[in-house]
Amino acid sequence: MATPAGGGAALCGPLLDYKTEKFALTRNRRVGLLHRLLQLAVLGYVLGYGRPAAPLYSAAPRPRAGLTAPPVRRWVFVVRRGYQDTDAAPRVSVVTKLKGVSVSRPEDARRRLWDAADFSRPPQGENVLFLVTNFIVTDRQVQGTCPESPSVLDGICMEDVDCSVGNPVVHGNGIKTGRCVMFNSTHSTCEIFGWCPVENDTLPRALLLCRKPLLAEAENFTLFIKNTVNFTKFNFSKGNTLQTNDPTYFKTCMYDPFFSPSCPVFRIRDMVEAAGETFGALALMGGSISVRIEWDCDLDWPAAHCQPRYSFILLDRRYNFRTASYYWDSKRQHYRSLLKLYGIRFDISVHGQAGKFGIIPAAVSFGTGIAFLGTATIICDMVLLYLDAKADLYWKEKFEEAKPPKGKKAAAAEAQRAGQDLGDAQQCALE
Repeated sequence: MATPAGGGAALCGPLLDYKTEKFALTRNRRVGLLHRLLQLAVLGYVLGYGRPAAPLYSAAPRPRAGLTAPPVRRWVFVVRRGYQDTDAAPRVSVVTKLKGVSVSRPEDARRRLWDAADFSRPPQGENVLFLVTNFIVTDRQVQGTCPESPSVLDGICMEDVDCSVGNPVVHGNGIKTGRCVMFNSTHSTCEIFGWCPVENDTLPRALLLCRKPLLAEAENFTLFIKNTVNFTKFNFSKGNTLQTNDPTYFKTCMYDPFFSPSCPVFRIRDMVEAAGETFGALALMGGSISVRIEWDCDLDWPAAHCQPRYSFILLDRRYNFRTASYYWDSKRQHYRSLLKLYGIRFDISVHGQAGKFGIIPAAVSFGTGIAFLGTATIICDMVLLYLDAKADLYWKEKFEEAKPPKGKKAAAAEAQRAGQDLGDAQQCALE
C-alpha cells in the first residue's frame, strides 16, 4: 500500500511538469535572410520611417513660397500615437472679422466708399463669410410695368398672343400683362408687372477686357479668424490666438508659420493664391474657397506645442447673389436699389483630435506589434516545409513521431527477431 507521501507525489507530479516546443536549427541562409527581412519589414511598419508631418500652413494645390513651414519627419509610431487615448470630436467656436476700405469708380461722380459693413456678408462673423469684390447696380427701381429684358428667352415675343396674361416670365423679372411691346429698335418683348426698369445683370465690357474688379483693393483686406477648440474628454481648451496684453498686437501682426504662428490675421490675396488662383481672376466673377483648420494635439507635451494647421482649397470659380436696399422719396414713392454682388465666399471648417497616454491603447498596440512579428516565423515555416528543395528532411526534423513504450513481451520478440536477422546475415557472409 502506497504511503501518503508517495501518493501525494504521484498526484502532484503531472501538475508540476513543464512542456516546451522543440526548435530545429536549420543552416538555410535563404530562409534565414527571408526571416530577418520580414522582421525588419514588420518593425519598419510599427516603428519605421513614415511620411512627413503636415506643416502649420499648407496650400492646395499650389503653395506660395515663404508661406509653408518645412516638413518634419517623425516616426510612424510617434505620429499615429497608438499608445494614446484620443478625442476626435472637439467642440469648436469660430469668429471672423474683415478689415479694409475700398472705393469703386474713383474717377467719376458715381464713386462709392465700401468699408467692412458694406463688403462683408453677414456682418456678424461666422464660419461662412462672403467678401464683395465686384457688383452690378440697377438703381431706382419702382413697381410698375415695363418691357422684359431681351436676354430672357421666355420674354421675347412677336405679337400680343405670345404674352399670356398673368403668367410669370420663366427665369424673368415679373408677370406678363398680355402686351408685346418694343424693348429697343431691334427687340420686342412682353410687357411685365414688376420692378422697373428690369435688372441689368451684365458686367461692363471694360471690366471683362481688363479683368479688374470694381473693388480691386479687396486683395489687401485682412481676415481675422479666431478659433477655439475644446476637447471635453480631457478637459482641455486651446485657441489659435496669442494671449497678450498688447492691444495693438492683432492690428499690426500678419500670420507667418515661423514668426507669428499665433496671429490668425490673413491677407486676402495670400489666401486666394494659397488656394491656387490669382485674386484678379477670381474676384471678377466670384468664387468659393474652403478654409480648413486642423488641430492635432499631443497632450503628453506642453500645451504650447498644440498649434493649428491652415489649408486653403478652391471649390468654385463663380459665385454671386442679389440683395436690395429699399427707400421712399419725398412723395412716398417706394424705390429700391438692386445689387448683384460678385465675391469670394470663405467656408471655414474646423477639425481636430487630441491624444493622451492610456494604458489600454498602449497594451493593445504593443500586443499588435508582437503578433505581427509572429507572422514572419509562420511565413518562413511555410517556405521551409513546402517550397524548399529539402522540404522532406526539414519536415522529419521538425515533426518527430512519438511512439508509445513497448511491453516486455513485445520487446523480447523484437530482440529475438533482431537476433535471427543477425544470424542469417552472418551465415550468408560465411557462405
